[in-house]
Amino acid sequence: MDTFAPFIAYTLALGIAAIIPGPGIAALIGHSLGGRLKSSAFFLTGIALGDVTYLTIAVVGLAALAQSFAGALIILKILGGCYLLYLAYTFWTSDVEVSKLERRHSQSWYSALLTGYAVTISNPKAIIFYMALLPTVLDLGAVTFSNWALLTFLTIFVIFAALSPYAILAAKARAALSQPKSLRRLNRFAATFIGGAGTFILGEALTAMLRRT
Repeated sequence: MDTFAPFIAYTLALGIAAIIPGPGIAALIGHSLGGRLKSSAFFLTGIALGDVTYLTIAVVGLAALAQSFAGALIILKILGGCYLLYLAYTFWTSDVEVSKLERRHSQSWYSALLTGYAVTISNPKAIIFYMALLPTVLDLGAVTFSNWALLTFLTIFVIFAALSPYAILAAKARAALSQPKSLRRLNRFAATFIGGAGTFILGEALTAMLRRT
C-alpha cells in the first residue's frame, strides 16, 4: 500500500468499532471498578494484543481457515465466557479489606493481561470486525511486513485511546471509596459488568451452536 488512505480508513473503522459498547468494554469497566489503574492498563494491553492477533490472522490470509474451524471458535467463546463468569464470582466474593486488595492486585498483573486477551479473542465483535469487515477496508493481499507493523502500532494506539477513558473513570470511582461497605458494593457492581459480558459471550456461543445443528 503506497498511500496513507487505507491506514486512515482502518484507524477510523477500528476507532468506531472500539467505542461501540460490547462485552469487551463491559469487562474492562468491571475490571477497573474492581481493581487499580495499573491492573487496568495490563487488562487494556491484553485487549490490544488480542486485536493484534486477529489483525495478523487476517493479514496472513488465515481468515478463511479460521472460518473453517468455526467449531473451535465456539469452544473458545465458551471458555472465554466461563472464565469471565468465574472472574465475576471472585469479585463478588472477594475480601474488601484495603490492604488485602492492594496485595492481591499487585500480584495479578499477568491475570489482568491474560483476561483482557481472552476477552478479545472470544469477543464476537472483534471476530466480525477482523474476519468480515476488515477486508472491505484494506486490500489484505497488498499488506507488506512494514504495513503490518504500522497497522499493529495503529491498533494498539486506537485501542488505548478509545478505551482508556472507561478504565480511568472507573478506577477513579474505585479510588474515591475506602469504606468496606462501599467497596463491597462496588465489587459486586464490577462483578455484574463482568458477568454480563461473560453471559453475552456464552449466549453468542449457544446461538452459533444452534445454527450449526
